Amino acid sequence: MRITRRHFLGSMGAAASLVLWPSLPGQAAPASAAGTRLLVVLLRGALDGLHAMPPLHDPHYTRLRGALAVQEARPLEGGFGLHPALGTFAALYAQGQLLPVLAVAPPYRQRSHFDAQDCLENGTARPHGASTGWLNRCGLALGAGEALAMAAVTPLIVRGPGAVRGWSPPLPQQVDPLLLQRLQPLYAADPVLSGDFDRALEDGRVDAGAGIRGGRLARAMEVAAGFMAATDGPRLGFVEDSGWDTHSQQAPVLARKLAELDAGLRAFRDGSGAGWSRTVVAVVTEFGRTAAANGTAGTDHGTGGVAFLAGGAVRGGRVAGDWPGLAPADLNEGRDLRATSDLRALFKGVLGPHLGLAESVLETQVFPDSRKVRALDGLLA
Repeated sequence: MRITRRHFLGSMGAAASLVLWPSLPGQAAPASAAGTRLLVVLLRGALDGLHAMPPLHDPHYTRLRGALAVQEARPLEGGFGLHPALGTFAALYAQGQLLPVLAVAPPYRQRSHFDAQDCLENGTARPHGASTGWLNRCGLALGAGEALAMAAVTPLIVRGPGAVRGWSPPLPQQVDPLLLQRLQPLYAADPVLSGDFDRALEDGRVDAGAGIRGGRLARAMEVAAGFMAATDGPRLGFVEDSGWDTHSQQAPVLARKLAELDAGLRAFRDGSGAGWSRTVVAVVTEFGRTAAANGTAGTDHGTGGVAFLAGGAVRGGRVAGDWPGLAPADLNEGRDLRATSDLRALFKGVLGPHLGLAESVLETQVFPDSRKVRALDGLLA
């Protein structure tokens, strides 16, 4: 059976009906917003939401994914699951501190990584719609001092007249495990070189496990927590991670990448200390991926994806979103999960109640010309 907004939210109880209804005009922000923290984590390359959070209840999921379907997902309500690598995500969900949001995407609904990321970061309805980033404009509206960017080059999302503090992780000394995963089958097919490659892995000259217990993403999020946990630390932070474009061999690649993301969230939570109770972490990506697996054990660029809100300030322990279904007639252009929510609506639903920004500021300054994009309500505790 197709799960519509009514069926899906109704199955979760009356309280869940608050999750996605737009907030009313003039909604007052809390007076206690000072001291709150927001970290935005952008997974560049397009995380496959149907792999991170498989819709186990949807009868079309296994048909579309075949061998790529996740078999041992951690169960959530509403017939969804979490990938087994997301142990910290599952623990936070059980504690009411993780809220997955389904079928979301920026207003740009094409399939270019560069244009979609530009749109997500500039905060307008189109690529190149602004030369500054919405997180920088948010900082200016707050008068919150400098924002934090964990990146080698200042990303668009934090560019602008507002102050930005940057931190770049040191270059890795070990070989990128994603590269090793792609090289291994090539060497395995060569009778001359396969032995040398295997011996290099065995004697430690090449570390195939580099980063599995955290890697650069976990380190960046750990350092971000250290900066943001300080009493006078940045209230706004940004972390980016690449390598999420899984056109081939998606299952092993995402098993590793999701484990790194999970380790990163755990590191940020632990490093935040008492400040975790007043923190929101928003994990987002530029779009989703095709509903069906492709011919190389991966997926291609799609539309609707998934976002995760985590933190002590989040009203979690449930699943939010308007699930459109995976039936052929329900797919976007016959191939993608439809996007039923605009990422700007998600961000507005956090920035208003969490940071105390007025609706008029959000729709004119932070996200220009977005009056028609109503904030998602009920996201926070």
